[in-house]
Amino acid sequence: MTTQLVSAERSNNEIISTNPANGDVLGAVAISTDKDIRDAIARARKAQPSWAALSVQERCDYLLRLRDVVRKNGEEVARAMTLEMGMPITAARKTVEKALGRFDGFTSMAQQALKPKIVQEDDSQISTVYREPYGVAGIIAPWNFPIGNFALTSIQPLLGGNTIVYKLSEEVVRFGELLDRLMEEASLPEGVFNQVYGDGEVGKKLVSSPDLDFIHFTGSSATGKKIYSAAGEALTPVTLELGGSDAGIVFADADLDAQIENIFWAKFINAGQICCGLKRLLVERSVYEKTIEKLKDYIATMPVGDPMQEQTRFGPLAAPRQVDLLKEQIKDATDKGAKEVVCGTIPETCKNGAYYAPSLLLDITPEMRAWREELFGPVLTVLPFDTEDEAIEIANDTPYGLSGFVYTEDREKFERIAARMNTGQISHNGANQGPTNPFGGWKESGIGRSAGIEGFHHSTQVKVLAKKK
Repeated sequence: MTTQLVSAERSNNEIISTNPANGDVLGAVAISTDKDIRDAIARARKAQPSWAALSVQERCDYLLRLRDVVRKNGEEVARAMTLEMGMPITAARKTVEKALGRFDGFTSMAQQALKPKIVQEDDSQISTVYREPYGVAGIIAPWNFPIGNFALTSIQPLLGGNTIVYKLSEEVVRFGELLDRLMEEASLPEGVFNQVYGDGEVGKKLVSSPDLDFIHFTGSSATGKKIYSAAGEALTPVTLELGGSDAGIVFADADLDAQIENIFWAKFINAGQICCGLKRLLVERSVYEKTIEKLKDYIATMPVGDPMQEQTRFGPLAAPRQVDLLKEQIKDATDKGAKEVVCGTIPETCKNGAYYAPSLLLDITPEMRAWREELFGPVLTVLPFDTEDEAIEIANDTPYGLSGFVYTEDREKFERIAARMNTGQISHNGANQGPTNPFGGWKESGIGRSAGIEGFHHSTQVKVLAKKK
């Protein structure tokens, strides 16, 4: 994810939350004090032994109860995301459904992932590996998929016996209040899940605490490096899910009529505000112009508008300053010779919101910010290539390595190309990543993994018992 620029205003000791679609004030939430942070960690510390003493199945039962509460309140959860960060309501409902799928997937995997495993046995002794909790986890989550980010970052650590102190981005503090209410309704034991509220200063104080046993951060690579450095002082384990400038490669044999929709959603879901989304589309030269025309036509059919309206596919960005940053990146590119092709229209009724018209950015070159930086919004760069080697060279020419996308009807070609892409996960022709797939990146896109068996292993630690028979 790119640097999080905020629209939420800080007033005295409050975060004022606004609706990015129109600038309306939604409410205010008190910023957590130093004492609030210490108290939250203390509550988590007090609750952790009894939470860890429960069986895996008992912890699963609590999380499934929370799943049921989220499902019962699903429409409210979706509308809260739409109001506070601008996700179109249809996408917000799908985000709730995907989060519910993570509850189901992770709880179904927990017993197998966390059970003791015999690693050595002979006539005289037996050695067994146990997965045990770290203790108290500090988790910082971004604004772009509020309920989905909770599910991805927190369910597995909880199932592993950790307790949590959680901080959502200041963009979605009102959603944080809703999350607290859902926890209470699900009767999660006191102190198992705790929240603090505020901006980056609160997050910095949280992860700087010597009383945390594990840190999970999702956000910019720059901030992730600082957290990694600070955690190193105490050798605190970390999982970092950071930025991405993910490449998609379209080969001439791709079925464009079938794949244009997959390319569109890989990039433009949530107005392009997704860390693992397609950011750079590389197209074999013989189908380059055809692909651009098909993309332009398809994007033009997707309405920009009020995210609460069922027909809207492009809502606002989460913050006016996100729009400003995107404009700076695009201006840098066009001043140096790139061409922006605007494919959508912002209605007059949305002029007071944080909107950016969906666009394609052509003819970019390595000296442009758009080549090196993550474009966190509805702008897709499109570049031609002539050979497989050239496509791989461009795809890997980035400090990031989160996701990749390959579009070809040749499965052997997909496997050959995927083997050479320096990235954590790669999709073929729109194949989706599920709860059983580990998620995380290479290079500056992060350390560790969420989801899959690996997600359980990265949020717990190993203890080996070697005993005589």
